[in-house]
Amino acid sequence: MCVSLKEALGARRAISTDISNACAGMMTGVFILNDLVRQGRIRRGMVVSGEYISELGRNAAQEVRDVLSDQLPSLTLGDAGAAAILERAPEGAAGIEVAGFTTVAGHSRLCVAFPATMGPGTTMHTKAREIHQAATAEAVPLLREILGQAGLQLGEIDYLVPHQTSVRAIRKGMEQWSLDLGAAPKHVVVTVDELGNTSSTTHFVALWKYLNEGRFAPGDRVMLVALASGIEVGVVIFRPGELVGRYGHDH
Repeated sequence: MCVSLKEALGARRAISTDISNACAGMMTGVFILNDLVRQGRIRRGMVVSGEYISELGRNAAQEVRDVLSDQLPSLTLGDAGAAAILERAPEGAAGIEVAGFTTVAGHSRLCVAFPATMGPGTTMHTKAREIHQAATAEAVPLLREILGQAGLQLGEIDYLVPHQTSVRAIRKGMEQWSLDLGAAPKHVVVTVDELGNTSSTTHFVALWKYLNEGRFAPGDRVMLVALASGIEVGVVIFRPGELVGRYGHDH
C-alpha cells in the first residue's frame, strides 16, 4: 500500500513501510514516527490506514444465531480511512508528550481470523469477555507508567479515547481503570454507537469528529489508548494546540 500512496502523492523519495499490527496498526505508526522525529532522523511523516472490514460483519450476519456466538463482535465493525501527519514542533509547543507500547502475546488466541465457510472473504472469531478482561487488566501497568512519565494522574486527562469495541465494554473498562488508578478522566470519547468499530482508524476518526465539533481546547490533554488483538496496548498523550483552530466548530 505504501508504494501506491507514494506514487499517488508524488512523494517518491520518501522512506516508506507497511505496518500490520491489528487494531493498533495506525497507533503503532504514530509511535514509530514520534520516535524518528524526536531523534532528528526525519522532519515530517504521514501515517495512513484504510480499513475495509465490513465483509466480516456481512459474513457474521449469515452465521450468528445467538448472543453467545464468537462472531458477534464482528457486527460492530465499519469501514474508514484516516491519515495523520507528524512533524517536529517548536520548543514548548503543544504536541505529543509521551507514548508507549507493550505486547502480551499470551492472549493472542482470543481473537483470530479464518476463511469464511459461507461466502467469500474471512470471518473473525473473538472470545469477547475474555479479551475484554485481559486487555483491561494488561493495560493498567502501561497506563501507570505513561502517566508517571508525563507527571500526570488519570484525573488530569481531559479526554480519553479508547478503542471503540462497544459502549458497554468501554464503560466497564473505564470503571476498572478508575478503580485501579484512583481517578477517572474528565471525559471518555465514545463513537462506536454512531460510527462503529473501524479497527486501526478508530482513534483518528474519533479525533476528527471531536476536532470538527470544536470539543477540544488547545491546552487539553488527550489520551489515546489502543487495545488490539495480540494483545497490543498502546498509549499516546498529547495536546492538540493549533490543530483546534484548523477544524470547524459546529457547536
